[in-house]
Amino acid sequence: MSDEITVEASGETVGEAKWSALRELERRIPGLDREAVRFQVVSEGERGLLGVGYTPASVVATASAAGGPARAVETHDGETAQAALVRELLERTIAASGVPATVQIDETGEQLVATLVGPDLGVLIGRHGQTIDALQYLANAIGHRAHGDERLRVVVDAAGYRARRAATLETVARRAAEQATATGHRVELEPMTAVERRIVHELLKDDPEVETSSEGTEPTRFVVVLPRRSAD
Repeated sequence: MSDEITVEASGETVGEAKWSALRELERRIPGLDREAVRFQVVSEGERGLLGVGYTPASVVATASAAGGPARAVETHDGETAQAALVRELLERTIAASGVPATVQIDETGEQLVATLVGPDLGVLIGRHGQTIDALQYLANAIGHRAHGDERLRVVVDAAGYRARRAATLETVARRAAEQATATGHRVELEPMTAVERRIVHELLKDDPEVETSSEGTEPTRFVVVLPRRSAD
C-alpha cells in the first residue's frame, strides 16, 4: 500500500533485528504506533562453527506512514508519565524476549535510570550492548516525543553493564591516547555503538596530547585517536 513504509534490518538475533527496524521506523514516522508494526522474519540467523562468524538475522517491518497520536499511559506507584512510558517499553520487551526479569526505575536525580533485574540478562544486553543501547535510544526518543524539553535523560542498565563497560572503555581510550602520543600515529578502536563512541570522545576531549573523531558507517563505525597537531 502506498501509505505504508517498509524497512529491512538485520542483527545478531531476530530481537536485535526487530529493534533496529523499529528504530528506523521511529525516525521516519512521527508518532509511530509500535503495536501496529508488522514483522516478517526473513532469516533467523545462524552462528558459525565454534562461535566463529555468523549469518545475521534479518526482518522486514511495515507500518502505516500516517503514524498516530501517542497512546496515553497510566502512571502508578507515584511514577511520572515519562517513567511509566519507559517502564511500559521495557516490560513489553522483556515479555517478548521471554527473559525472566523485572524493571526498577529511579528518577530521583537529573536522569531517569531504568535497571533490568534478573538472573540472565545477556539477551537484553546484546552483543557489545547493541540491544540495551537500542532500548535506551527508543526510551529517550519516546520521552522526547511525549514530553519535549521537560523530559529527563534515560539510562537503561542491566546487571551493572554500564559501569563495567564504561571502565573498560576508559582503559581502552587511555591506552590508545598513550599509543598515539608515543608513536605519532593514529589509533583505530574497535567498532562501537553511538553511546560508547560518545563516552570515548568525552573521556579524551580534554587531553592536550590527542584528539578524536568517528569514522566508518553503522554498524561498524569506530573512534580514531590521533596525536593533536601543533599550532605552530
